[in-house]
This record gives sequence, C-alpha cells and structure tokens, in this order.
Amino acid sequence: MRFRTRLVLIVLLSLSGAGLGLCATPVDADAQLWRGLAQGHMVALMRHAGAPGVGDPDTFKLGDCSTQRNLSAAGRDQARAIGTRMRAQGIHDARVYSSQWCRCLDTARLLDVGDVVPVSSLNSFFENRADGAAQTAAVRQLIAGGADQQADTRPLVLVTHQVNITALADIFPSSGEILFVRPNNADQLEVVGRIRTGG
Repeated sequence: MRFRTRLVLIVLLSLSGAGLGLCATPVDADAQLWRGLAQGHMVALMRHAGAPGVGDPDTFKLGDCSTQRNLSAAGRDQARAIGTRMRAQGIHDARVYSSQWCRCLDTARLLDVGDVVPVSSLNSFFENRADGAAQTAAVRQLIAGGADQQADTRPLVLVTHQVNITALADIFPSSGEILFVRPNNADQLEVVGRIRTGG
C-alpha cells in the first residue's frame, strides 16, 4: 500500500507540474522563443556563422571580401540551415540588419528570410575598442525600436560579431548562436533565451 501511495503521489505531482508549465522541454522553450520573434515581441541578435580564425588580416578593407576573414564552406551551410529553421518557424518576411563585414553579410543573405540592410553600428570593434560604447548604444536604440509594437512589427534579425554581442549582453556567443532579446529599460537588454545552432 505504501508503494502504491507513493506512486500515486509521484504521478499527481508530475501532472500538476506539467499543468504549471514546470516540465517544459527544451523544444517547447525554443518554440516560445521563435514565436516571440515572429510576433515582434523579441529581437534576434545573431553572431555570424562559422568563419575560422580571429579578427581580420592587417590588409582588411571594408567592401573587399578578399581582405577579410570569411565564412568557411561549413559556415555557409550552417547559415543556410539556420535560415531553413527560421522559415520553418514562420520567420519569412523579416527586417534583417547586418554588419558591413562580409562574413556577416553572407550569413544574413544565406538566411534568406528578408532583404539585408548593412548597418555600421553592427560592425566589429574588435580592433577599435574606442568605438564600442557608441556602437553599443546605437544598437540598443535599434533593438528598442524593433521591439516597439507601434512601429513595424515584422521580426527583427541583427547579424553581428562576438565582441558586439558580448558588449550588449555580457554573453560570449558561439558562431551562429542566436540570442533572443528585448529592452527592459533605456540602457539594458534582457536576454530571454538563446539557441545554439551548431557553430
């Protein structure tokens, strides 16, 4: 009898936990993040897909991809796969803003979820740390506008660099990782969740 009583209690506790949403699986949590993005309640802050190396060559020139660190073949495949995943979650007509660096622009275009707009505030400041504070403030404003339900409510996807994301969210993202964020006051972002995409 004691065993049966314990078994009944365990079953009841499990059912009550599920009813309260305490047993949500990672898949359920991911679906909630995608839904929030699709409905314009969150913004996707994404690091570019896989591009081997660190920083850029000394010969770096904006607009000349041959002078930059670029996506590998695996990185390009990763970006396409992320785009397929986004479209499967209803992200079809997004506002996509990208750093002007080739690896970010290529990632953003390979997502194939909306026209890509280059934005200088999303550019890497890895080599120019003095620019970080101003760029970070500008991106916060961009995110705040993107989460404004009175404005364009299409999903907003920002493709940028590790250094930029770390400055914004105090998180070191992997290649292709997406942070789902929203402003919680004029100066800070709330990270609602994150999805790693194999980078």
